[in-house]
Amino acid sequence: MKFTLDWLKEHLETTATADEIARTLTMIGLEVEGVEDQAKALEPFVIAKVVSAEQHPNADKLRLCKVDAGTGELLDVVCGAPNARAGLTSVFAFPGTHIPGKEITIQKGVIRGQVSNGMLCSAMELGLGNDHDGILDLPDDAPIGVPYPKYAGMDGVVFDIAITPNRGDCTAVYGVARDLAAAGLGTLKSQPIEPVEATGGKGKVGVSLEFAGAPVCKMFAGRLVTGVKNGPSPEWLQQRLRAIGLRPINALVDITNFVSYDRGRPLHVFDADKLTGNITARMAKPGETLLALDGRSYELDETICVIADDAGAQSIGGIMGGEDTGATDETTNVFIECAWFEPTEIASAGRKLGINSDARYRFERTVDPESVMPGIELATRLVQDLCGGTAHDTEVAGEVSAPGTVVDFAFSEVKRLTGLEIEADRIAEILESLGFTVEGSGERRSVTVPSWRPDVTQSADLVEEVMRIYGVDEIPVAPLPRLHHVAPQMLTPIQNRRRIVRRALAARGLDEAVTWSFISHDEAVRFGGGDETLQLANAIASDMTDMRPSLLPGLIAAARRNANRGFADVALFEVGQVFLSDMPEGQHTYASGLRCGTASVDGGGRHWSRKATPVGVFDAKADLAAALDALGVDIDKAQVVAEPAAWSHPGRGGRVQLGPKLILGWFGELHPAWTEALDIDGPIAAFEIDLDALPKPRKKATRSKGALDTSALQPVRRDFAFVVDSAVEAATILRAARGADKSLITNATVFDVFEGSHVGEGRKSVAIEVTLQPRQQTLTDEEIEQVSQAVVAAVTKSTGGTLRA
Repeated sequence: MKFTLDWLKEHLETTATADEIARTLTMIGLEVEGVEDQAKALEPFVIAKVVSAEQHPNADKLRLCKVDAGTGELLDVVCGAPNARAGLTSVFAFPGTHIPGKEITIQKGVIRGQVSNGMLCSAMELGLGNDHDGILDLPDDAPIGVPYPKYAGMDGVVFDIAITPNRGDCTAVYGVARDLAAAGLGTLKSQPIEPVEATGGKGKVGVSLEFAGAPVCKMFAGRLVTGVKNGPSPEWLQQRLRAIGLRPINALVDITNFVSYDRGRPLHVFDADKLTGNITARMAKPGETLLALDGRSYELDETICVIADDAGAQSIGGIMGGEDTGATDETTNVFIECAWFEPTEIASAGRKLGINSDARYRFERTVDPESVMPGIELATRLVQDLCGGTAHDTEVAGEVSAPGTVVDFAFSEVKRLTGLEIEADRIAEILESLGFTVEGSGERRSVTVPSWRPDVTQSADLVEEVMRIYGVDEIPVAPLPRLHHVAPQMLTPIQNRRRIVRRALAARGLDEAVTWSFISHDEAVRFGGGDETLQLANAIASDMTDMRPSLLPGLIAAARRNANRGFADVALFEVGQVFLSDMPEGQHTYASGLRCGTASVDGGGRHWSRKATPVGVFDAKADLAAALDALGVDIDKAQVVAEPAAWSHPGRGGRVQLGPKLILGWFGELHPAWTEALDIDGPIAAFEIDLDALPKPRKKATRSKGALDTSALQPVRRDFAFVVDSAVEAATILRAARGADKSLITNATVFDVFEGSHVGEGRKSVAIEVTLQPRQQTLTDEEIEQVSQAVVAAVTKSTGGTLRA
C-alpha cells in the first residue's frame, strides 16, 4: 500500500516529519517497507521533446530520435519504444543518470552502429509503475528542460506499508490517517460525504442479484451519469496517481483508482452505451469468457462471480472489469458500480485466475460493508466535478450491514495480558479515537465495534488495539526470577552421549538390555579382565565374582537365555560401565551391542519376500558407524584397521581409532571357539564403543556448519572393476577413487567382490560405483571420461591394481 505525505495530510492535520510518521506506523502495526523521496531520486530526469524519429538503418524495432532536452542543441538518441514519434513530449535521462526501475546507470554508447546520448524513459524505468510498453507520453505543453519531479509535483515523500490480512481498513489513506491520529500524531480531518442530488430521474440500467445459494455479491449499487465529458484527469489527480506507481488513463478511470486508494472503496465504471439491458451480479456460466482490462482473455466457471448484462459477462466481480464495456475518452454516459463481495470468494477466484488487482487486494481483506452508498456518492461527486454530467437515481440490489459486534470489555484485561497499567479513561479514549463506541463507566464497559473492523470480536482483540496505540515499547520488561546460584549444565558430556547412543541404537531395531555389572571369573579373563583388584570380596554368586571388563558377556548371556526359550534371532544393546582397573580412570562407559542368527537391521527370521541371511561383520560395523555418527564422529574420517578384538573371528573384525593410542571401538563376528565355549549358537555380530574415548566437544565452536548445498542437476554414476592383490583393502580403493576429483566425486561404494582362477592366484576383483555430482552444468562425455581416467589412475597408483577388462 503506497501513499504520499501530501496525500496523508489531506486527512491528517499534523506537523510530524516523515521519519516520525514512518516510525509510528511501524509501532502501531503498519510496517513500513520503504520510504522514498521521489523528488530527489528523479531529479536528474528532465522533460524533453522528440523533434524527429526515423527508422534505425540496422534494426527494425529501433528508431533514431532527435531530442530537445533544453540544452540548446538536439541530442541523438536510439529508442526502442513503440510509441517513439516526432512531436512526443516525454522524460529524458542524460548519460550518467541512474535508472531506478532497472538499477543501472545509463551511459553514452553506440547501439547497432548509431550513437545514443541518453535515454527516453517509461514509467517502469522511473520506478513509478509496471508500465513498460512505451515511453511516457506527456502533454504537449509540458515545459522542456524542467526536472520531471518538479513538473509532476513530486515534492513529497512516498510511504510503502505492509497491510496484514485483517486490516482492510488500512488499504485506504483515510484509514491510515485515523490510526496515526489515534497514536497522537495529529488530528483526523472529518470529511463527511454528502449525497448527490439525482436530477436526471430514474436511469435506464437496472441492477439485480441472481445467486442460487449464498450470494457472493451481497449488495450492488449502480448509478447512471449521463452527458459526461471524459478525457485526461486534472494534473493534481494525475500527479497523485503517478506518485504511487499508477498510470493515469482518463478522468473516469482515474476517479475509481483515487477512491480505491483514498477510501479503500473499489469501484468500476462502465460505458453505459455499451451495456445491453440491465446489470446482474451472478456466478459465471461454464465456458463463459471475458476479455479483461489487462488485455488478457479469461475462461470463467461457475465458481467465479461476474457482473453481466443481457449479452454476457462484462466484469469479474470484485477483481477486474472487461475491455468491451470499459470507459474511454469517447464515453458520454457512464454507469458507476459499487458493490460488496465476500472476501473468501474473491480471494479464491483471484487465485484461480491468477489476477492480482487493487480491487482484489482490498476485497479479500474485507471492505467496509457500510461504504457502499458513501462510495457511490463520492464517485458521483467526483465524476460531476471533473467530467460534468447529470446524475440519475441510484439503483440498489441486496443489502449488507456490519456485524454490529458488542464486546463486554473488562479494562483489567489490558494489565493481565500485556502488563501495561493504563487508566480506564485513557483506554476508552484510545478505543474511541479508533472509531469504537464505548458506553458505561467504571472498569467494565460495553464496546461496539465499528463497521470497518470485522476482525475485532473479543476482549483480547480490544487489548491488542489498546496496546499497539499506547505503545508496544511501553510494555514493561520483567526479568525471570533469579536463582540463588548460577544454574549448572543439566547434563554432563557423558550423560549426553549415553542418551544419544541409546536413541541411535534403538532406532536401528536393537532392544536395550540391562545386565549385571559382575560376571564369572572365567568370562572376565576371556574378555581381558580377571585382575585380583577387580574381584569381589563377598560375591553374591559363584558366577558373579568379577567386575566386568566388557558389556558383551552380559549381552551374550541374555541372548543365550532368549535362544534357550526359542528366540534365537535377537538384537540387543547396553550402555553401561565397565571396569578396566580399580582406579577411577579405569572405569569407562561403553555402548555395546550384538545381533544373533538372522537379526539384521531389516528384521530376523524367515519371511516369504526375502531370504533370511545370517548376520555378519558388516552388520556390526554398520551399527557401530550409526552410533558414532549420532555422536558426531564420521567413521569415514576415522581409521578402520583390520586388527580385531580378542573375541572376534580372525579376518572378520576390525578396530576404529583416531590414532594408535585413541581407540574408539571394535566390531566383528564372535569367534566360533568362543560361541562354543559360551554355549551359544552363532553367528553373532557384535561391537563395542568406548564413550569416554570420544573427543570432548569444544567449548566454543571454531567453525560453523556450512549451509546445505544441493544441486538440481542429475548425478552421474560410473562403475569400475579393479583387479588387485587379495591383501588390498577395499577402503584403500574407495579412498583413492574419492580423492581423484573432490569437486565432482561425492561418493564411492563397493558393490561386488570376486575371486577366481581367471583373475589370478592371490588376486581379486573389486567393483566400485563412483557418483559424480555436477554443480554448474551438465557434464559432457569428455568431462566424464576425464574424471573416469583420473579414478583409474588414482586407484592404480594407490593399489597397484589394474582395470578389469
